[in-house]
Amino acid sequence: MPQILTAAEAVSRIPNGSTVAVGGVVGSAHPEAVTHAIEKSFLAHGAPRDLWLVYGAGQGDGKSRGLNHFGHKGLVRRAMGGHWNLAPRLGRLALANEIEAYNFPQGVICELLREIAAKRPGMFTHVGLGTFIDPDFMGGRLNARTTEPMVEKVKIHGRDWLHYKSFPIHVGLIRGTRADRYGNLAMDRESVIGDVLPIAQAARNHGGIVIAQVEEIVEHIADPKSVRVPGILVDYIVKADPSEHMQTFAEAFNEHYIRHTQEHPSIALMPLDERKVIARRALMEIEGGDVVNLGIGMPEGVASVAFEEKRFSDFCLTVETGPIGGVPAGGLSFGCSSNPEAIMDQPSQFDFYDGGGLDIAMLGAAQIDAQGNVNVASFAGRYAGVGGFVNISQNAKRIVFCTSLRSGGLEVAFRNGHIAIEKEGQHAKFIPKVEYICFSAANAHRSGQKVLYATERAVFQLTPEGVELIEVAPGINIQTQVLDQMEFKPIVKSPKPMGSHLFR
Repeated sequence: MPQILTAAEAVSRIPNGSTVAVGGVVGSAHPEAVTHAIEKSFLAHGAPRDLWLVYGAGQGDGKSRGLNHFGHKGLVRRAMGGHWNLAPRLGRLALANEIEAYNFPQGVICELLREIAAKRPGMFTHVGLGTFIDPDFMGGRLNARTTEPMVEKVKIHGRDWLHYKSFPIHVGLIRGTRADRYGNLAMDRESVIGDVLPIAQAARNHGGIVIAQVEEIVEHIADPKSVRVPGILVDYIVKADPSEHMQTFAEAFNEHYIRHTQEHPSIALMPLDERKVIARRALMEIEGGDVVNLGIGMPEGVASVAFEEKRFSDFCLTVETGPIGGVPAGGLSFGCSSNPEAIMDQPSQFDFYDGGGLDIAMLGAAQIDAQGNVNVASFAGRYAGVGGFVNISQNAKRIVFCTSLRSGGLEVAFRNGHIAIEKEGQHAKFIPKVEYICFSAANAHRSGQKVLYATERAVFQLTPEGVELIEVAPGINIQTQVLDQMEFKPIVKSPKPMGSHLFR
């Protein structure tokens, strides 16, 4: 039977040098009280220290919460994660070459945890081939300090695969809503399920410990089907203060994230700006009945314009963290959905994605090169990481990359169905060669994906010969306002005008 401890007591059980797997997604389902206690213990006593941190989605608030608690020299010696952007304290250690740092796809990490739990040799998958995660390029290693290869390329039946290697998990940090006295965990008020079960199984099967944070301890959980982690896997239970057990880092509790009703919640309408134009153009690519994923940032606007144009019921939005249907949330609640029809565990959602279940994905892009490769991982002197981007972009049948043509101070205006560039962006996004290949154009050609790059003033498509300009907005000069603003020359044949309705 598990012990009920304070967060400080629980983290005192973590040995120095442990491999620690942490659950949660962005601002949801993260054991904040426990990770905060780790930080306080390290700063006060110097322990635990020299940890190997493993996580699938980048839990954090961009400041001090989530994985930022681990951002101290000496606390972590190695970090392997899917996303880094919301944990800048951790990212700075990697940039300074003070920790070993790996960036693997979010789906690979949560699926790898299942393989570790079963003591199989690792994760064999096509996800990551041709990207910076491929050992033919960088092997997912982010700095010079990181030398150990954790992924290798193998041939099985004449086909290339990536083998992500297994390793023992010593400590699992997870979170639920309620625990009974036997340690069984239910997740009634959690907005996502995440990877709590494989984390707990991996730690237990390797002789480690599992610390579970909850908001309530009860005598008995009546419905055994509601138990997501059985008590036989849990060693210590921490009852958290409500301030460290918010549903997300943005919201104390939102009932819409855990309930399905017959009505869609209303969605705030977007002002007419470049983001709305891009979202409108992306929406045009969604067909009736499509299963869709929207990336973080600019693609989130597609949900708003679909609601405004009364197309929301034409297709099904999904999120890589597990929700099916509903309206994906943004910001520090990203990963949740309002009014979901179902919420799967995260590894199962990625199984569906990896197998080609997505009809279309709308994704962001930091850089695009002449071959059509896309970078989202590292730019402007910081690590963002790939998150679920590689799983999604490599396996969706169709993709629309949503980005402005240039970034940094871009200002636009709209007049009578035309767009005017009032102030040009300072930074080119279409460049000769991306810093990190996160989406491989060569892979897309081999798999037959249809790929578009939608901007506020032009639309491009991926062809075997490279990136082709296929549409130009009314009011835009092709030479001075498109071609001269790119750092490579795209293929230009006979581009058509973008629809004037996009700019009204």
